[in-house]
Amino acid sequence: MHLAPRAPRPRTLRRALTAATVALLATAVGCAPQPEGNASAGPSGSASKSCAKGKLASRTSGKLTIATDEPAYEPWFKDDKPANGKGFESAIAYAVARRLGYDKSAVVWQSVPFNKAFAPGVKTFDFDINQVSISAERKKAVDFSSGYYDVRQAVIALKGGKAAKATSIADLKDLKLGAQVGTTSLAYITDVVKPKQEAAAFAKNDQAKSALQNGQVDAIVVDLPTAFYITSAEVTNAKIVGQFENQGGTPEQFGLVLDKGSALTSCVSDAVDALRKDGTLAKLEKQWLSDAAHAPVLK
Repeated sequence: MHLAPRAPRPRTLRRALTAATVALLATAVGCAPQPEGNASAGPSGSASKSCAKGKLASRTSGKLTIATDEPAYEPWFKDDKPANGKGFESAIAYAVARRLGYDKSAVVWQSVPFNKAFAPGVKTFDFDINQVSISAERKKAVDFSSGYYDVRQAVIALKGGKAAKATSIADLKDLKLGAQVGTTSLAYITDVVKPKQEAAAFAKNDQAKSALQNGQVDAIVVDLPTAFYITSAEVTNAKIVGQFENQGGTPEQFGLVLDKGSALTSCVSDAVDALRKDGTLAKLEKQWLSDAAHAPVLK
């Protein structure tokens, strides 16, 4: 004779239901979208970090891959050779690498176009250094380290040209202005100057300089250190008309660019912060960007 199975005891049933509920909740939490942090607050990136010297989770074990654009312009690099350690950004890159535990022989340089460095998508480098200004919009696609340089934008015009005598932003509104595409320089033209003529956008600064020399534009906008170099060594019949004040009270800063959510971001930011604290950033700025000190302010 087969006996009918007894109903589970209330305590046993409660335990089974509790276990099932916990398992279901664990699955739901694992699949649920996690809240996002504030994209515009401080350096971006993963909160977790393992910054063991020379043993970061880099693209290539034991190596640090650093990217920049080609050509690599002065005063940021010297002789178009990022690997020689000369020029402000080359020197910064190697200083950060040393802080992270990588000597010069462990650094691998890679060429990446300016716009591609902070475009959405997986990166092929550990970090990029190429005068990329930190912005909330760019943080949606990439991570940034702490800022390593406070920068201002400047206007260059040919001596004796229409823009050469400008002393204010209002004086620039009737002029044809140009800058490299995707840069803060171009944004200053469109958002701060708001000229009557549409700004000319160039793929490279070299094209912008040629346009200025050929009279296709009245003036171009670049960052201030680049402006000093262009007017002293490349377009010597040009002058710095003036520089713009920082907008919104917060200085514009260049930051190292990393893959979105990179495990290296906080480690790289720590390295930059340490270089600022011990005076290395100021020392390198004085060594390589000493001319970029003063220029008339356009208001």
